[in-house]
Amino acid sequence: MDFADLRRAFQPLFDQLDHHYLNDIEGLENPTSENLARWIWERLQPGLPELSKVVVQETCNAGCIYSG
Repeated sequence: MDFADLRRAFQPLFDQLDHHYLNDIEGLENPTSENLARWIWERLQPGLPELSKVVVQETCNAGCIYSG
């Protein structure tokens, strides 16, 4: 998949998340990395059926990989 296509699909989610209080976003009242990865997956996967995983990295040593 072309990275530009992935970026275009993710941009609306990024705009919803970036510089916002995650607890106020519907479905992210408990915004752990696991819940955030699942939330992103549920919104991206229908339009990107070839999506295999979502990686949310909190730090270089902590994060989550969600594979649906």
